[in-house]
Amino acid sequence: MMVYWETTHACALSCRHCRASAVNEPHPLELRTHEAKRLLDSVAAFGTPSPHLVLTGGDPLQRADLFELIEYARSLDIKISVTPAATPLLTREALVALKEAGVDSIALSLDGSTAERHDAIRQVDGCFERTVQGAIWAGEVGLPLQVNTLVSEETQDDLMRVYDLLHSFPVMRWSLFMLIAVGRGRQLNELTPEAGEHFMENIQGMVRKAPFQIKTTEAPSYRRIAHQRMVAAHMSPEQIRETSVFRGYGIRDGNGIVFISHLGQVYPSGFLPVAGGSIRAGDLVDIYRNSDLFRSVRNVDGYSGKCGICEFRRICGGSRARAFAYFGDPCASDPFCPYEPSKAAHQSEPELAIR
Repeated sequence: MMVYWETTHACALSCRHCRASAVNEPHPLELRTHEAKRLLDSVAAFGTPSPHLVLTGGDPLQRADLFELIEYARSLDIKISVTPAATPLLTREALVALKEAGVDSIALSLDGSTAERHDAIRQVDGCFERTVQGAIWAGEVGLPLQVNTLVSEETQDDLMRVYDLLHSFPVMRWSLFMLIAVGRGRQLNELTPEAGEHFMENIQGMVRKAPFQIKTTEAPSYRRIAHQRMVAAHMSPEQIRETSVFRGYGIRDGNGIVFISHLGQVYPSGFLPVAGGSIRAGDLVDIYRNSDLFRSVRNVDGYSGKCGICEFRRICGGSRARAFAYFGDPCASDPFCPYEPSKAAHQSEPELAIR
């Protein structure tokens, strides 16, 4: 469903939670143009319709061949989103060029409701103003916009003010990234499981009234909470299955999602730094479908701990990236979820989970 390609390791920002631990200069061994085009051929080889390709980084605008690669991807009928960094490279002219090149949407990160709070996370003065201006420009040029926001102890008390700020410009989707301690993210603190549960319950209450979509990233237990609420509201399994929360439900890391690093390594997600192979030595489609790593993270019945017996494991499955960050095992339990499954959980799965 989604292919994320870390186009470069280079970025002018120094974000405290950066998964990639990006630096100012590109890595000397990052994928060259001909290798990148071969990668795009592999994305198209997944079949029709092809996956949606997200060009991330680092900062994709730092690649000199970015528009050449976008043009090539569009020739393969691949839909594209781009996640530019809020640096001086993010100009109105750049957004016009992305729109004219056929980019479907962009994503900008907003981690605070004020310059003081946002720039403290991004560690570059002026980033907040550039982000807000970029969001306004995206609306003016007709580029659908997703706003990504970090959820951690450091941002928790400001999140509703960020939500209010998003009403100031056109937003397609608000994506809430639950912190995972990888890369520079080890500098920050995750919410406690109880605080995370409370936050996601509040988000559930906001979804219907928000003027834009709201989604969570690396918090699959959000679907368990949603399912419990819908059952309590006497919704049928058929009605629940048709809600946006449960379209493509289940494990996402390595199951509908694949991430390719700037060096060509293939990961189940950007937050799970264990490679199933490399596009320089193997085939992307084959790695995704057949590597031992990808097969294991998709096998919910092979998980250890409470995730392995939870009756919601096919709906939720837990974050494989967070399990690895905590325990060094992508098939361990997700420590962010406070739910305690019943001893006979595996015999009483919610009807929604039965395909």
